[in-house]
Amino acid sequence: MGRFSRLGNDLYTGKKSIDFIGRRWLWYAMSAVIVVICVFGLWSRGLDYGIEFTGGAEYKVTLPSSQVNQDTADEVRAAVAGSGVNDASAPVVTTSGQEQILIQTPPLSGGESQAIVDAILETTGASADDLSQTELGASWGQEIAKRSLIGLAVFLVLVVLFIWAYFREWKMSVAAIVALAHDVLITIGVYALSGFEVTPATVTGLLTILGFSLYDTVVVFDKVRENTKNLREMRMGYAGAANLAVNQTLVRSINTSIVALLPVGAILYVGAFQLGSGSLKDLALALFVGMAAGLYSSVFIATPLLAHMKGGETAVQQAERRAKARQRAMADRYHAVPALPSGTPAGDVRPAPSATDEPAAPVESGPNRAEAAGKGRVAPTAHGPVAPSRASGRNQPSRKPRSKRGQK
Repeated sequence: MGRFSRLGNDLYTGKKSIDFIGRRWLWYAMSAVIVVICVFGLWSRGLDYGIEFTGGAEYKVTLPSSQVNQDTADEVRAAVAGSGVNDASAPVVTTSGQEQILIQTPPLSGGESQAIVDAILETTGASADDLSQTELGASWGQEIAKRSLIGLAVFLVLVVLFIWAYFREWKMSVAAIVALAHDVLITIGVYALSGFEVTPATVTGLLTILGFSLYDTVVVFDKVRENTKNLREMRMGYAGAANLAVNQTLVRSINTSIVALLPVGAILYVGAFQLGSGSLKDLALALFVGMAAGLYSSVFIATPLLAHMKGGETAVQQAERRAKARQRAMADRYHAVPALPSGTPAGDVRPAPSATDEPAAPVESGPNRAEAAGKGRVAPTAHGPVAPSRASGRNQPSRKPRSKRGQK
């Protein structure tokens, strides 16, 4: 940890720096590849909507904890699929907690539903009192989806207004929205590729990661604004100051994300492999993927995109030219020495003064106006020769101690 702390200090002071802005095309290409993979998965496989969105029948059977395992779930799945009901040929069977098995099927008629109930009871050996059945309509899921889209639209509008009001910079709002869209698209693509069901818990996790991603982006943007406050007096350009801001907040962003991802990863593992809880694992997967994508977008997408858009402004271009001129001056300190034309006599070249040379005589700036030595001022013009003083031969008073006063 000591080495990591020193690295963070070096990144904050600028002693060490990672070029995030200069390599922005590399980050753009990496994000484009990830987004294309997610879009392809979304187009080819689509999203597996849960029963809450599509409607259907849900059966819960309560069993002793010794029977609630994956083997029993596989047996129930095979029994339901072989019950002769065509719509239930591919049921979703999972364990729910330590005492229940959950079976989900598309909407069924009364006779088909009774056939499914008989298959479940015969396979598990449970009684009719241990089985509960719920019918869900698709209208409820459509209402949830509609309200989720409305909430997402309101959230994005408020984000744009907040960032514009806080930073007074619309380009920061655009960069933040692009980063949010990047995170949402990757999360949805992972759901499509992994085959996880999209449930109301997924929607909740998706809306939560938007706030997390925005929080990290705003922290980086605030540091960018602090570093670029006095652009005309900066010793670096806008891109350099933005890159310094990312490096200064990098360790903080990593630490915050790790602290958030560890418990979410534990919830995802417990929900997916231990408890088999659908809502828990759906929420945890959305949070885990979204938080990881939010860390990536705030560092590699939002700030480089902001510097890219700001590069066309006149003040930013002038600051970049000044920064490049300073870099050339530091690289070659004698670049400003005028070059003499070929054939110049050696006597015309005045050697540079050394530390042992006598100081040069003051240069007169006008007639009879000699420069006062060591004062930096000009001596006044003399009106005539200096005459001897009348008091030059007079005895000057002297001060004696009290003990010797009155003595000759």
